[in-house]
Amino acid sequence: MPKDLNKVMLIGRLGTDPELRYTQQGAPITTFRLAVGRQWRDSDGQHHDETDWFTVVAWNRLAEICSEHLGKGARVYIEGRMQNRSWDDAQSGEKRYRTEVVASDMIMLDGRSERGEQDTALGSRTARRTADVDDFSDDDIPL
Repeated sequence: MPKDLNKVMLIGRLGTDPELRYTQQGAPITTFRLAVGRQWRDSDGQHHDETDWFTVVAWNRLAEICSEHLGKGARVYIEGRMQNRSWDDAQSGEKRYRTEVVASDMIMLDGRSERGEQDTALGSRTARRTADVDDFSDDDIPL
């Protein structure tokens, strides 16, 4: 029997900072909006830009990682699956619908210098470790 496939791969930039919250059972969940652009030329040679927006949901450890390391404007690769949800709006009584990408993998695509303050702190820790190593001389090595 043939298998079905629900797989999404996106590369884009975060339009919002990730929002971390916890379910009643204590499971972390992070959501953010991802802008994915595309460009093309029409038959007249006119250049066009179009941006699609996706709501991305990450769960558990991936949710914590996204919340800790991503920020508005960060360029990322997201892999996951599409999910449709519906619920009844308590205020209006109307049925609401949402399509989301449930992330299973995330890769940060920005270079260290493009990620900002978080990596500056990481870089200074790395520099301190390097300085500690440089404090040793050849006489300190027991060979």
